[in-house]
Amino acid sequence: MSDSARLLVVDDDWKIAQAVAIRARAMGCEVFTAHDGEAGLKEALANRPDAIILDLQMPKRDGLSVLSALRAREDTKHIPVIVLSASTADTSVALEAGALRFLSKPYDPRILTATIDSALRVARAHAQAAAGV
Repeated sequence: MSDSARLLVVDDDWKIAQAVAIRARAMGCEVFTAHDGEAGLKEALANRPDAIILDLQMPKRDGLSVLSALRAREDTKHIPVIVLSASTADTSVALEAGALRFLSKPYDPRILTATIDSALRVARAHAQAAAGV
Protein backbone atom coordinates (compact mmCIF):
# COMPACT_ATOMS: atom_id res chain seq x y z
CA MET A 1 0.00 0.00 0.00
CA SER A 2 1.22 3.50 -0.68
CA ASP A 3 2.52 5.79 2.06
CA SER A 4 -0.38 8.13 1.42
CA ALA A 5 -3.04 5.64 2.60
CA ARG A 6 -4.60 6.93 5.83
CA LEU A 7 -6.29 4.51 8.22
CA LEU A 8 -8.28 5.32 11.35
CA VAL A 9 -8.54 2.63 14.03
CA VAL A 10 -11.32 3.16 16.57
CA ASP A 11 -11.32 0.65 19.42
CA ASP A 12 -11.55 1.08 23.19
CA ASP A 13 -9.17 -1.86 23.70
CA TRP A 14 -5.75 -0.22 23.49
CA LYS A 15 -3.97 -3.52 22.82
CA ILE A 16 -6.16 -4.31 19.83
CA ALA A 17 -5.90 -0.76 18.48
CA GLN A 18 -2.11 -0.91 18.75
CA ALA A 19 -1.88 -4.38 17.16
CA VAL A 20 -4.02 -3.26 14.22
CA ALA A 21 -2.01 -0.04 13.90
CA ILE A 22 1.28 -1.97 13.80
CA ARG A 23 -0.03 -4.18 10.99
CA ALA A 24 -1.36 -1.22 9.03
CA ARG A 25 1.89 0.71 9.42
CA ALA A 26 3.76 -2.34 8.13
CA MET A 27 1.54 -2.06 5.03
CA GLY A 28 2.68 1.55 4.58
CA CYS A 29 -0.38 3.25 6.05
CA GLU A 30 -0.43 6.41 8.10
CA VAL A 31 -2.49 5.40 11.14
CA PHE A 32 -4.63 7.46 13.51
CA THR A 33 -6.28 5.93 16.58
CA ALA A 34 -9.18 6.80 18.84
CA HIS A 35 -10.36 4.91 21.89
CA ASP A 36 -14.05 5.76 22.08
CA GLY A 37 -16.77 6.37 19.54
CA GLU A 38 -17.04 10.13 20.04
CA ALA A 39 -13.29 10.63 19.60
CA GLY A 40 -13.37 8.30 16.60
CA LEU A 41 -16.04 10.34 14.85
CA LYS A 42 -14.16 13.57 15.57
CA GLU A 43 -10.94 12.05 14.22
CA ALA A 44 -12.72 10.85 11.06
CA LEU A 45 -14.16 14.30 10.42
CA ALA A 46 -10.86 16.06 11.10
CA ASN A 47 -8.55 13.76 9.13
CA ARG A 48 -10.76 12.18 6.43
CA PRO A 49 -9.06 8.75 6.46
CA ASP A 50 -9.10 6.52 3.39
CA ALA A 51 -10.56 3.69 5.49
CA ILE A 52 -11.71 3.07 9.06
CA ILE A 53 -11.53 0.05 11.35
CA LEU A 54 -14.33 0.40 13.89
CA ASP A 55 -15.28 -1.51 17.02
CA LEU A 56 -18.96 -1.63 17.94
CA GLN A 57 -19.09 -1.68 21.73
CA MET A 58 -17.30 1.42 23.01
CA PRO A 59 -17.85 4.16 25.56
CA LYS A 60 -19.31 7.60 24.77
CA ARG A 61 -20.69 6.49 21.40
CA ASP A 62 -21.11 2.99 20.01
CA GLY A 63 -19.72 1.95 16.64
CA LEU A 64 -23.10 1.65 14.93
CA SER A 65 -23.88 5.25 15.87
CA VAL A 66 -20.50 6.34 14.48
CA LEU A 67 -21.10 4.39 11.28
CA SER A 68 -24.56 5.92 10.87
CA ALA A 69 -23.16 9.42 11.40
CA LEU A 70 -20.46 8.81 8.79
CA ARG A 71 -22.95 7.47 6.26
CA ALA A 72 -25.27 10.46 6.80
CA ARG A 73 -22.61 12.98 5.73
CA GLU A 74 -21.79 13.66 2.09
CA ASP A 75 -18.08 14.07 2.84
CA THR A 76 -17.70 10.76 4.73
CA LYS A 77 -20.38 8.48 3.32
CA HIS A 78 -17.99 6.73 0.94
CA ILE A 79 -15.19 5.97 3.42
CA PRO A 80 -14.88 2.17 3.61
CA VAL A 81 -15.50 0.98 7.17
CA ILE A 82 -14.37 -2.41 8.46
CA VAL A 83 -16.16 -3.37 11.64
CA LEU A 84 -13.91 -5.35 13.99
CA SER A 85 -15.95 -6.57 16.93
CA ALA A 86 -16.57 -9.45 19.31
CA SER A 87 -20.29 -8.73 18.97
CA THR A 88 -20.98 -11.13 16.10
CA ALA A 89 -24.73 -10.86 16.73
CA ASP A 90 -24.46 -7.41 15.13
CA THR A 91 -22.87 -8.61 11.89
CA SER A 92 -25.92 -8.12 9.67
CA VAL A 93 -26.85 -4.83 11.37
CA ALA A 94 -23.34 -3.45 10.74
CA LEU A 95 -23.35 -4.54 7.10
CA GLU A 96 -26.84 -3.12 6.54
CA ALA A 97 -25.69 0.15 8.14
CA GLY A 98 -22.97 0.44 5.52
CA ALA A 99 -19.91 -1.43 6.75
CA LEU A 100 -17.79 -2.84 3.95
CA ARG A 101 -16.88 -5.93 5.96
CA PHE A 102 -17.34 -7.42 9.42
CA LEU A 103 -14.43 -9.18 11.11
CA SER A 104 -14.89 -10.88 14.44
CA LYS A 105 -12.52 -10.74 17.40
CA PRO A 106 -10.26 -12.50 17.83
CA TYR A 107 -9.23 -11.84 14.23
CA ASP A 108 -6.88 -13.62 11.86
CA PRO A 109 -4.04 -11.16 11.13
CA ARG A 110 -3.77 -12.29 7.50
CA ILE A 111 -7.48 -11.72 6.92
CA LEU A 112 -7.26 -8.32 8.61
CA THR A 113 -4.37 -7.29 6.35
CA ALA A 114 -6.17 -8.50 3.23
CA THR A 115 -9.34 -6.69 4.31
CA ILE A 116 -7.49 -3.43 4.92
CA ASP A 117 -5.91 -3.76 1.48
CA SER A 118 -9.34 -4.37 -0.06
CA ALA A 119 -10.85 -1.37 1.72
CA LEU A 120 -8.05 0.88 0.50
CA ARG A 121 -8.61 -0.35 -3.06
CA VAL A 122 -12.29 0.56 -2.72
CA ALA A 123 -11.28 4.00 -1.46
CA ARG A 124 -8.89 4.52 -4.38
CA ALA A 125 -11.51 3.40 -6.90
CA HIS A 126 -14.05 5.80 -5.41
CA ALA A 127 -11.54 8.68 -5.46
CA GLN A 128 -10.69 7.97 -9.11
CA ALA A 129 -14.37 7.80 -10.06
CA ALA A 130 -15.07 11.07 -8.23
CA ALA A 131 -12.16 12.71 -10.05
CA GLY A 132 -13.39 11.40 -13.39
CA VAL A 133 -10.27 9.29 -13.98
